[in-house]
Amino acid sequence: MRGLRPGHLGRARRQRRGAGLLRRAGEGRRAAGAVGQGRPARPRLSVSGDLSAGAAAPPGWQVWRLGPADGLHIEVCELGARWMSCRVPLADGTLRETLLGHVDAAAHATEPGYLGAVVGRYANRLAGAAYTLDGQQHRLRPNEGPHQLHGGPEGFDRRRWRPVSSGPLHLRLQLLSPAGDQGHPGALRAEVEYRVDPTAAAVTVHFSAEVDAPCAASLASHAYFNLDGDARSVLGHRLQVAASHLLPVDATLIPTGVLAPVEGTPFDWRTARPIGAGLGQGEQQALAHGYDHCLALDAAAARGEVPAATLLSTDGRLQMQLHTSYPGLQVYSGNFLHASRGRDGLPLARHAGVALEPQFFPNAPNVPAWAGQGCIVRPGAPLSRWMRVAFEAA
Repeated sequence: MRGLRPGHLGRARRQRRGAGLLRRAGEGRRAAGAVGQGRPARPRLSVSGDLSAGAAAPPGWQVWRLGPADGLHIEVCELGARWMSCRVPLADGTLRETLLGHVDAAAHATEPGYLGAVVGRYANRLAGAAYTLDGQQHRLRPNEGPHQLHGGPEGFDRRRWRPVSSGPLHLRLQLLSPAGDQGHPGALRAEVEYRVDPTAAAVTVHFSAEVDAPCAASLASHAYFNLDGDARSVLGHRLQVAASHLLPVDATLIPTGVLAPVEGTPFDWRTARPIGAGLGQGEQQALAHGYDHCLALDAAAARGEVPAATLLSTDGRLQMQLHTSYPGLQVYSGNFLHASRGRDGLPLARHAGVALEPQFFPNAPNVPAWAGQGCIVRPGAPLSRWMRVAFEAA
């Protein structure tokens, strides 16, 4: 959704002072469990499963490689359940990196931008760092002005996820978020599974969560795609999105609560066109310094029946289709990526990647018309959503 905004510079400076801000999920608080003082006992959520060993990693962070070395293969890190790499074979047999990344796994702990991370509890923004559920207001920890972004200052992107199952083509990671974490009610157990298709150049990411008390939840992948494989501008990439409406935002990038037609606006990607075409045009992009908006997917796309988005590399040699079961797709044109450093240790170019983030609508828990999307998770009714990216070489 965003690489870094002026409002994030303070966070970036704090992050670069080291990984001291990193805490394991619920560390120092898990002993309190999911039952608060004076509350009726509820079923406790716990982390369990097979702790499978992964590949070697830079000190402190485990990294797994999934998929064959000569075919599509990915790398995933326990820090933020990050999708760190996705190498795809081209028609001539060479492999091309399609994701932005940092020097190594450890760099993801200090660099801003959420590159490749799973963000939550609630992806994107919650207005005023609060929401009301079942008549009770929950005050959250803000981290972007008065709002909460991507789960708060110590969101799921900052946590060490625990492996519970792994194999040559899959990895399932789990995180326990205790009651009160970043202000959110109830304990939540999140799981993310990465699965490489054995017969196609495709990756499926499944997001799930169960809770012991009602709460808002939206887990999303914050991977940045660059299908040219060179970490330079994606403005020549051609993008198509199956969305007839977008969510306009106010001056603080909170959706206004209405849906607006994309027709006649720079957000009309119903027909493929370069990302750079229309970039920076209009009041909405002036607010966000480019594209950083959620599009309301058409019904068939929100059911995963047709691609939500199609992306074609600038050189025309690689195409990606994204399917999802989420109702929204945040399109972020990497407007502040130059504040982050790439795999070579140098600052990334502005617009070096595009984030295509399936998710529930931003601030949906505070908008009655949107709260029924499924973003309110209750005991016995877990969250279960997915995204799939499939590549085709030309």
